[in-house]
Order: sequence, then structure tokens, then C-alpha cells
Amino acid sequence: MPTMLSDVEIRVLGALVEKQLTTPEYYPLTLHSLTVACNQKNNRNPVTAYDENTVAHALETLREKSLSYVFHGSSSRVPKYKHVMPEVMQLSSPELAVMGALMLRGPQTLGELRGSASRFHEFSGLEEVEATLNELISKEPETMVVRLPRQPGQKDARFVHLLSGPPSPEFLAEVEAHSKTSQPRLGESDKVEKLELQIEGLKEEFRILQQQFAEFKKQFE
Repeated sequence: MPTMLSDVEIRVLGALVEKQLTTPEYYPLTLHSLTVACNQKNNRNPVTAYDENTVAHALETLREKSLSYVFHGSSSRVPKYKHVMPEVMQLSSPELAVMGALMLRGPQTLGELRGSASRFHEFSGLEEVEATLNELISKEPETMVVRLPRQPGQKDARFVHLLSGPPSPEFLAEVEAHSKTSQPRLGESDKVEKLELQIEGLKEEFRILQQQFAEFKKQFE
């Protein structure tokens, strides 16, 4: 288990996990695409507005913690970034899916996790999600998830990851306030997310082509 992660590191790592599992054709990610992924409005809580310098710094500290690295592919001269969360934290595919959902959307009930984590892994049912949570709770040498105390008026308890350490009283108050608001919609928002990522991918390819053409043109000047 690495040292505790900051909120920015968790968002960056969660975005890398999400794009690897949902849109592998656009993974690994450039700094620009990763920044867009961190700041997208759907499937995020809270919504952020990080700039590329902030994301780049988080990538560097994640690299120091052996959780991310720079990927230099033969088809692109632009650095791209990958995560190694399963290897470092010894996570199975279902465990990575649940952790990714918790990192991007904060505390969730078992039912909410079934919906959000199913974007990353095809769970057989609610029982498998619950079994995965129990595995993360009993993880050795450090537990990675904890069940939060059920708030007054709530039917189900929520679960939260521990990558930032134990939840503070202030955090628990925010969870209670957030539980009174509606959850982000799935389905249509996922389609928008994929279209946005496709557009960013095309923009990146265009920038690379422009750079390659400029270098080619220099040969005849």
C-alpha cells in the first residue's frame, strides 16, 4: 500500500483506470486527454477544474509512488500515461472496478456501486459486488475500503475507499449532505463521455499530424 494519496492524485488515478476499462482504444492517455477526463462533468463527484500543470504534478507524484508511468509508443511522439494500480495494490478485475468507481464518484451504497462499477466490470449480480467489497475491506496488509455509519433516514450504508486515509468528521458531513441530492445519471451521460473522448482523440491526432508535416516541410526549405 503506497503512502496516502491527495484528492488530485486520486482523481488522476481514477480517470486512468476508467479510460483503460471503458475506452481502451484511447488508452494510454496524453496529458491533455487525461486533464479532460479528470474534469468531465458526468460520473464525477465532485466535478473539478484542474489545469494541465496540476494534473502533470499529480502524475509525477504518482510516478514517485510507483502508481503511474510515462508510455512512449512508437506511433506517437507525445508522451502518454498509464497506471499500474492492480500490480502495486494487488487488485483483481472486480476489485479494480469497485475502487475506480469509489475514486471517481465518492461514497456509494451497494446498489449505487453495482451501477457505477458495472461500467468497468461485468458483475454477475449484487452478490458479487458485495463479495468484492468484503474482499477490499479485509485486504491485507491494509484494508482499502470501509463501510460508513448509516446516517439517520438512510436505508443503506455507504462505502468509501481509504486511499486518502480514514474519513474525517467533515468528510462524513459532506457525505450526508450529498446523499440528499440525486445521483448522476448513467446511460446517456456515458454516451456523451465517449463522444467527448473521441473528439479529444481526433484533436490529438491532428496536432501530431501538424507537427509531422512541419518537420517534413523543413526538409525542403
